[in-house]
Amino acid sequence: MPVADQIKASIAGSSWIRKMFEEGIELKKTLGADKVFDFTIGNPDVAPPEKYYSIAGSVATDRSKNVHGYMPNAGYENVREVMAKKASSDHACDVGANNVVMTVGAAGGLNVLFRALLNPDEEIVVPKPYFAEYGAYASNHKARLVPVESKTDFSIDIDAIDRAITDKTRIVLINSPHNPTGRVYSAESLEKLASLLKRHKEEGRHIYLVADEPYREIVYDGIVVPPVLSLYSESFVVTSFSKTLSLPGERIGYIAQNPGMDDCGLVMNALILCNRILGFVNAPAFIQRVVGELADEKVDVSIYDKRRKLFVNGLKEAGLEFAKPEGAFYLFVKSPFENDVDFVNHLKKYGVLVVPGSGFGGPGYVRMAYCIDEKIIEAALPIIKKAVSEIE
Repeated sequence: MPVADQIKASIAGSSWIRKMFEEGIELKKTLGADKVFDFTIGNPDVAPPEKYYSIAGSVATDRSKNVHGYMPNAGYENVREVMAKKASSDHACDVGANNVVMTVGAAGGLNVLFRALLNPDEEIVVPKPYFAEYGAYASNHKARLVPVESKTDFSIDIDAIDRAITDKTRIVLINSPHNPTGRVYSAESLEKLASLLKRHKEEGRHIYLVADEPYREIVYDGIVVPPVLSLYSESFVVTSFSKTLSLPGERIGYIAQNPGMDDCGLVMNALILCNRILGFVNAPAFIQRVVGELADEKVDVSIYDKRRKLFVNGLKEAGLEFAKPEGAFYLFVKSPFENDVDFVNHLKKYGVLVVPGSGFGGPGYVRMAYCIDEKIIEAALPIIKKAVSEIE
């Protein structure tokens, strides 16, 4: 066999997001770019904060000795201190620099965590729908993703999580603000989840809570994302600056651990080791220095909010059903067809590209990303309305 069986199978069932994005490229060649409306990929298009450019320029021209040399695998101490202060503020918890590892984005952070914490065949419980790559990340480390139902409004179903927990459960993974639904989990639901995990710990099951938070700063209507670390000692936050600073291609993020967790020092040493042996070695030096000066900056969220309102109103007018997103930049829309792929294919006939919810463990829905120019949204809305009206 030329490639590993598992990878061959993964190629055959490759990410719907990428599949539809690539189909869009071909469709533009056929129909013309102005007649194709691509809502598939969550690639932030809002400009980074203005301060980014001056900081990046200053860092790029630094000629200090060994400025491009190796560093501690956990990252620069001064940058870790900055991120510890941010995590402490975000999560009402006294996080120190020795509780932070700089990572190659949130994806790198999750893989480091999974490698450090999971034995083969152990399980990660995650509410459905969920970010499509979670299953691949679990498989990378011979673990198993266990998706559980959410409530109808996509909030956490605590009872469903409780039913899914077994002696093999090692991690409960949450994502808020949520991709693909835009839901922000309430403080009450997180407190209930923490109480559940505390009860299981008292019964002898040591389960970590991992919060994947790359969209923490992208929220609307005055919503504040509740803290996680302060709720449960055995918890981690994984985040990145891909959305906060509109720097997805720079692949920079961090893991923050609750300093009160059991065997805290051993766990941190495991994370640092895994950062190295997985091949990341350390987060890139240049962008670490840059984000170390930008921890309190963020993109202009009002731009995304304007698009959200435009899209919400237009899709309502088209007769489509969805839960209004509270954060991130996605709409998870109920498919008029029983099979969501049929709706994807129907819209594609009109030059509108979306991703089937089945790719996120949420069949019967489609995801639409609105991190694109509002002129494209404005042009697409009457076409979407026409496409929906012509469903037989």
